[in-house]
Amino acid sequence: MSQTPSAPDHKAGTTLSYFGWLTLFLYIGTPTGYLIDIQTSFLLKNHLHASATQIATFRLITALPVYLGFLFGVMRDQWNPLGLRDRGFFLIFAPLTAVGFVLMAYFTVSYAHLVTGMLLCMVGSRFVAAAYNGLIALVGQEQLMSGRLSVVWNVVSSVPVFLGAVASGYISDHLDAQAAFLLAAAGALLIGVTALFKPASVFRHAYDAPQARTTRLADSVGRLVRHRAIYPAVLICFLWNFAPGSNTPVQFYLSNQIHAPDSVYSYYNAIFVAGFVPTFLLYGYLCKRLPLQKLLWWGTIVAVPQMVPLAFIHSGTQAMVLAAPIGLMGGLATAAYYDLAMRSCPPGLQGTLMMLVDGVFVLSLRGGDVLGSAIYNSSPVHGFTYCVIATTVVYALILPLLLFVPKEVISTADGEPAPLPAAD
Repeated sequence: MSQTPSAPDHKAGTTLSYFGWLTLFLYIGTPTGYLIDIQTSFLLKNHLHASATQIATFRLITALPVYLGFLFGVMRDQWNPLGLRDRGFFLIFAPLTAVGFVLMAYFTVSYAHLVTGMLLCMVGSRFVAAAYNGLIALVGQEQLMSGRLSVVWNVVSSVPVFLGAVASGYISDHLDAQAAFLLAAAGALLIGVTALFKPASVFRHAYDAPQARTTRLADSVGRLVRHRAIYPAVLICFLWNFAPGSNTPVQFYLSNQIHAPDSVYSYYNAIFVAGFVPTFLLYGYLCKRLPLQKLLWWGTIVAVPQMVPLAFIHSGTQAMVLAAPIGLMGGLATAAYYDLAMRSCPPGLQGTLMMLVDGVFVLSLRGGDVLGSAIYNSSPVHGFTYCVIATTVVYALILPLLLFVPKEVISTADGEPAPLPAAD
């Protein structure tokens, strides 16, 4: 079966705009973003005197709903809340997530309260994320614009991530953590407001197309397991986020060994995220001119040594300067991997696969953080360098996986009709 022709430019523009706003609100109101993640790590480190391993463990535990994200994806693909499909999920669970953030804002600071509050927000946000990820993948397949939607997702999500990292640094120095939780609550509420709109370019006949067909749960599981395109896509996403040299080791290296202020870690992350944007935009230009296969190889080759500059950081200023080229090196790969994930979704199971990928992203991130913390603690002098080496080796393992991606998934550029990936 062949896909339908690519959407006209005016229709594509409306679609990209809709997902742009939805992505912005989603990433302001997510408990997995820098705004909340960094702020809770500061609370644990400075108020509860938690160690690097304890903080990494907190991140691992509270992300439990994310690891099980495919279950929320299955519910998205099988359930039609309020008869509104994805908009129903937004209307119900975005306000519930906001309630969780408000409760966190007024909790007494303790390890148990932080864990409980984060888990409540995580559950609500996973339903919202399932609807968002399933919808963007479905539209990307139907309108042959997975590459452009990948760019929108990555660029727009970088804005709240960047601002969240900067805000966390400012909040840690000048304000109470309550401000971060209330800001996230506002973002979650705006997702509910967005659900009141139904642009025709996105929703007209979206659930009538072959890509949206659903089946009984048992049949859906069987189709997912037999869909060979999902395996390399999921493994590549796992390795890409499994970075032992990032997060907690960087935070402790900057604060404990370099003796930089806590805010430097936030600003490092902000610059790092901003550094991705130029290469995201480059991907938006290239994806309509080159097949995904070439972009996957180019992006991965450039990204393998991405974290090597971290080994040369000896001051907070150097960390912030090097954060920009580090980010630049990862942009093409990130956009290409998300593009690949959308193209690899089986018909009717976009939510399931995209939430599986989402869960793998966070599980690998948290697992890599725990491993990285252990490596960092293994040597007072060289621990951080070992983390950088480990990250580089993990990224290099993506290259052989590219050989196993089905050619029919990656043989075309964005907007070019091609046979759907073989599923059954």
